[in-house]
Amino acid sequence: MKVWLTLALAMAGLAPVSAQAPAGAPDYTEDESWLCRPDRIDACATDQSVSVIESDGTTRVEPLVPDTDRAFDCFYVYPTVSLDQGANSDMVAGPEERRVAHAQAARFRQHCRVFAPLYRQITLTALREMVERGEARRPVAAAAVAFGDVAAAWRSYLAQDNGGRGVVLIGHSQGSGMLKQLLEAMPESERGRVISALLIGTNVERATDDPARGEIAWMPPCTRADQYGCLVSYVTFRADAPPPAGSRFGRARGAGNAVLCVDPAALMGHGESARAIFSTGGVGTSSKPMTEWVAGRPLPTTGFTAVPGLISTECVDADGAQYLAVTVNGDPADPRVDDITGDVFVGETRLDDWGLHLIDMPVAMGDLVALTARQHAAWAAAQGE
Repeated sequence: MKVWLTLALAMAGLAPVSAQAPAGAPDYTEDESWLCRPDRIDACATDQSVSVIESDGTTRVEPLVPDTDRAFDCFYVYPTVSLDQGANSDMVAGPEERRVAHAQAARFRQHCRVFAPLYRQITLTALREMVERGEARRPVAAAAVAFGDVAAAWRSYLAQDNGGRGVVLIGHSQGSGMLKQLLEAMPESERGRVISALLIGTNVERATDDPARGEIAWMPPCTRADQYGCLVSYVTFRADAPPPAGSRFGRARGAGNAVLCVDPAALMGHGESARAIFSTGGVGTSSKPMTEWVAGRPLPTTGFTAVPGLISTECVDADGAQYLAVTVNGDPADPRVDDITGDVFVGETRLDDWGLHLIDMPVAMGDLVALTARQHAAWAAAQGE
């Protein structure tokens, strides 16, 4: 069974668990319990240089230059990546944890200090075995262990590192599910620290007749860039391949509910043109690799590639589904590629019910990073800072 099948299963909707950490939770006062912490060389201190390819094929390299004064924090929880044996992963950062932090979290350090706890997440191994056995029940006990770790890491971060700073919560897939539970259980005394939450690649359901009712009801969706205390969440599908019937993403499970969709590019005022930043060679064995970005040229030597104007995004509510529709504006007259990778494949078969889950964050990565700075500025102004 391929990793593709289990990647998104973890966050199809884990059952709610207690906010209390289980016995034996890691000690997050110890440095080794963290995948990323600021001011050290780790998985989030990697080269984030981007090859920017314009429509005429000209290319320039843009390095990541962190702000001199990063005045806020980002708390990142990574998606389902662990290849460890057993239902829950260990607390050792393997290549898969380091790779995903490099791809998803490290770029945010341009504006914020990044904290990313290791946690005993539900493993790909366990989910693969569950699917092979035909089990519909999710591993609730394993989810409780995973969430207990994330909750313990959050409490430790607040106690030893926060110091009154604002913080953006960032997650993808299983990580977003963990943060969704954290926010639902969050006491009012902590909510004022939260600048925003970027819960990408998971369904956040709200009542269609009253958007103030539903999951994380206390947190409104973001409607402009200069807003704080709000939520950004979406799941991505190609505009010409919307969520089919039975899709685990983009279709609400609760009667009378809809899935929240907030488009980062629209918030940043770019219309439908998203600032996409992709991994240069693609997203791994679950999808097709990228072979070239410009016809006849080898792949760029940087780890990341941006293609201004190639990607458009738009929140769509149609046929009972709510999702971020991605359009690739390929132009056969210019030298750039006319399509991207990111779909989930089995052999040569594209699995449309998974959408573009593998590139939920890359399709709008530049917008997400820039948005955090705008949101922090609004939060700081409200605090009188």
